[in-house]
Amino acid sequence: MRGGRVAVVGGSIAGCAAALAAYRGGADEITVYERATGHLADRGVGLAVHDSRYAELDSAGYLDADMPWVQLARRRWYVRGGPASGPLGHEIGVMPFPFRTYNWGPLWRELRGRVPGFVVFRPGVAVQEVRPGAEDAEVVTAEGTERVDLVIGADGYRSVVRDAVFPAVRPAYAGYLAWRGAFPADRLADPERWAREDCAYVVFPHGHVIIYRIPDGVGGYRVNWILYTAPPADPAPELGLDLRLAAPTSLPPGGLTKALSSHLSYVCDELLPPYWGDLVRATTPEELFLQPMYDFTAPRYTTGRVLLMGDAATVARPHTGAGAVKALQDATVLESAFATATTWPDALDTYDTDRTVAGSAMVDLGRRLGRSLVEDTPPWGSMDQTALETWWKQADGSGRFGGSELRR
Repeated sequence: MRGGRVAVVGGSIAGCAAALAAYRGGADEITVYERATGHLADRGVGLAVHDSRYAELDSAGYLDADMPWVQLARRRWYVRGGPASGPLGHEIGVMPFPFRTYNWGPLWRELRGRVPGFVVFRPGVAVQEVRPGAEDAEVVTAEGTERVDLVIGADGYRSVVRDAVFPAVRPAYAGYLAWRGAFPADRLADPERWAREDCAYVVFPHGHVIIYRIPDGVGGYRVNWILYTAPPADPAPELGLDLRLAAPTSLPPGGLTKALSSHLSYVCDELLPPYWGDLVRATTPEELFLQPMYDFTAPRYTTGRVLLMGDAATVARPHTGAGAVKALQDATVLESAFATATTWPDALDTYDTDRTVAGSAMVDLGRRLGRSLVEDTPPWGSMDQTALETWWKQADGSGRFGGSELRR
């Protein structure tokens, strides 16, 4: 199957991967609509890719060694207090952690650079409506209506495209929050205490923080962390958050309220070992943002001439390490479906069969990890290496020590 007009809604990592897949699959015309007008490459948060997933994505041409990355080898688990507790806390176990870490911005820039020049990018153009059909679909913007052979929804968890085909799908609030931050590594106190190849899992009752280094895109490093815990007991209006299930929200950098800032300070002062609490506090308000945890998956990844990928189709809790990785996996399956099918319906059915199953499995894994790591945590302080490994095999469900090892 060759030819056709494709519209991609969303121009982030998922959108660039979708455009690349459509190009390699043989589309004649590709237009990418991105509602944002800012410079996407400035986003500086981190993501991690399991070495096995990297090998698959490298083979498929979506990642390679030229993209800046940091190799991790171990995951060290720390808890505050306990025997022989030092500034890093008491180490209760060490596990293999064969992951590469990336910086979102440079990774997006590398993917954007792979999209051929004939693909039309339209920044600052918001898609207002998508009208699906059996033989084609329409994309409506303030500038008019475009009829195409296929619309790919890669526009994130607030997807306009998903709303057009599955309006009943709504993200479900998981009951806890994720604070995220990243800052230049030269701000790190006593960096020799923490090996570059180590990922730190610092655990406490009903929460934990994950910390690792990522490349800064110019030859140096940034410290990247994400901390999960429930909000203060009374989700009062002063939290500044709307946690209703029908209205997923987030607080951008610099937007943390006084109540939420106080709660984060409490975690740093009372629940984290001194070194890691100071590390989190080294993040400036402009480098800190907050995301309530939601998850969902669409019942299908395609309907008519509309296709979903990335967060538009499935949002799993970040414990899986699945966001950008799964979007790239979606792209590899889409490219293969285009290359092997003889008709549009055949290509879409092939893609849907694979990715709908993958999305459901990823959401299930995220919920299982969320229960074990946040909602119903074990007695961390009494655990040793053997107890930790036994618990993790039950929590992860695969015994492979890494949620994003999940392929399907």
